[in-house]
Amino acid sequence: MRRLRSIIALPLAILAGCASQLPQTPERGVIPSSEYILGAGDTLTVFVYRAPELSAADLPVRPDGRLSLPLVPDIQAAGRTPSALARDIEAKLRDFVREPSVTVMVRGFQGPPSRMIRVVGEVAQPMSAPYRDGLTLLDVIIGARGLTRFAAGNRATIIRRESLTGEAHPQTTRIPVRLADLLRDGDISQDVAMHPGDTLVIPQGWF
Repeated sequence: MRRLRSIIALPLAILAGCASQLPQTPERGVIPSSEYILGAGDTLTVFVYRAPELSAADLPVRPDGRLSLPLVPDIQAAGRTPSALARDIEAKLRDFVREPSVTVMVRGFQGPPSRMIRVVGEVAQPMSAPYRDGLTLLDVIIGARGLTRFAAGNRATIIRRESLTGEAHPQTTRIPVRLADLLRDGDISQDVAMHPGDTLVIPQGWF
């Protein structure tokens, strides 16, 4: 009996100890990767070297994917990397500033909708969250606060949409995963890597 309680307590301890790994709201702090793709809802700091009056902090990317700066009233940000956006801003500032040097830092992130991870069905907190490198199935379940008592965890499915070279429309693949085996039995083989745009669906069990 004591051993059975230890087995049951293990996944609960993992969930409790790691619940902060997948944030539900944009995380504060600079995103260092130059490969990050900006999206509507991101919060940026734009720093113009030696021109503080042209710099801006906590600048939101509007729902239309654009943002506004002093002397640059409208510029496309969504779909660009921070470094590419910085170069665009420099090009527009050259009419007003000699050799402008611009740095764009991401302070709060959402990313484009095509890279969001979504969790629906029998979880405590259905959610949509930005993808990050190294994200796994267990991270996603922790972020969703675990399964409900009605979940059929071993019938869960990851729906993955991938655009293949030369294909006009993304291909949809359904990947079965055994969440109950992962959470209850510690079957790490089920802790698969998530891809940008994945949707995890957990159905209700049959009673």
